[in-house]
Amino acid sequence: MLYLLAAIGVISVAVLLWRAFAPERVGAAPRPETAKAPDDDPEFLRRLAERQWEERRRQQRRSERSDPDNENPSGS
Repeated sequence: MLYLLAAIGVISVAVLLWRAFAPERVGAAPRPETAKAPDDDPEFLRRLAERQWEERRRQQRRSERSDPDNENPSGS
């Protein structure tokens, strides 16, 4: 009886280890890439920086148009 319980225990541990560390399962579809948080996604951060830069540029252009007396807005 003890040998039977030991065999079941060894087989259970072997199966768990195989499932945890085995290479790709046969016949299973590959797992999709997990979603990234926005602050971890370099493409999102690049697009965000571009949008912010464009918005600042638009605001500068608007302020230059609305203030004709200010010939040199950079102060140089």
